[in-house]
Amino acid sequence: MEGGHHHQHHQQQQQQQQHHSMSSMEQGDSRVPQWSFQETKEFLVIRAELDQTFMETKRNKLLWEVISNKMKEKGYLRSSDQCKCKWKNLVTRYKGCETIEPESMRQQFPFYNELQAIFSARMQRMLWLEAEGGPTSSGMRKKGSRLSSDDDDDNEESDEEKLVVKKKMRKGKGASTTGTSAGNADNSNLQHILEEFMRQQMQMEAQWRESVELREKERRMREMEWRQRMEDLEKERLLMDRSWREREEQRRMREEARAEKRDALITALLNKLRREDM
Repeated sequence: MEGGHHHQHHQQQQQQQQHHSMSSMEQGDSRVPQWSFQETKEFLVIRAELDQTFMETKRNKLLWEVISNKMKEKGYLRSSDQCKCKWKNLVTRYKGCETIEPESMRQQFPFYNELQAIFSARMQRMLWLEAEGGPTSSGMRKKGSRLSSDDDDDNEESDEEKLVVKKKMRKGKGASTTGTSAGNADNSNLQHILEEFMRQQMQMEAQWRESVELREKERRMREMEWRQRMEDLEKERLLMDRSWREREEQRRMREEARAEKRDALITALLNKLRREDM
């Protein structure tokens, strides 16, 4: 009995060891941990801040190192290659959302708005640079093709990303320009562009809030007018009811007065007839 219990205990220990070793193997297989939702959100914030620099710099390897360090500051251990790979995957998924309905798209790809904001900002910068007399379309195309060439491995602004921005610009103004501002743009120019973009975003948000408040104010006014109209109608009904009651009362009083007068005349006539008979 004791020997059987010992054997069963030994089997349990073996099963636990096997389970532990299998877990270790599984962990060893998943060398790149899954990106959490919050980690991806933080990553996109950092990538959005550096997007202008990415578009102006030919060698992007160092920028991915910067992003990796910024992720470490936020408590996420990600190598530059992992960050670069994650960005490519996100861009590919964003492109795949073009043919999906908005409702299902946000379920399938919850970071659509973040990617859209990055590419919209990039498009606005391009349009702004053109308006300010920046590089011509042909120059930008030449630079774009140079940046996305196969022999330049350091630059990660792939053809996919350029197509995304190209489509957006075609939708916005019918132009077919790709690429970005000159690579030697100084930091003050970059700061000015970012400030201008933020100013436009804040202005658009303020206009949206203003329109929402205006619609709400109009709705409240319509509701107040409706309530006032209902109150006026109720007052009018009460006045008509009171007026009718008063008219009825006067009619009844006149009827009673006529009846009394008639009775008095009949009584007087009867008295007169009696006196004549006597």
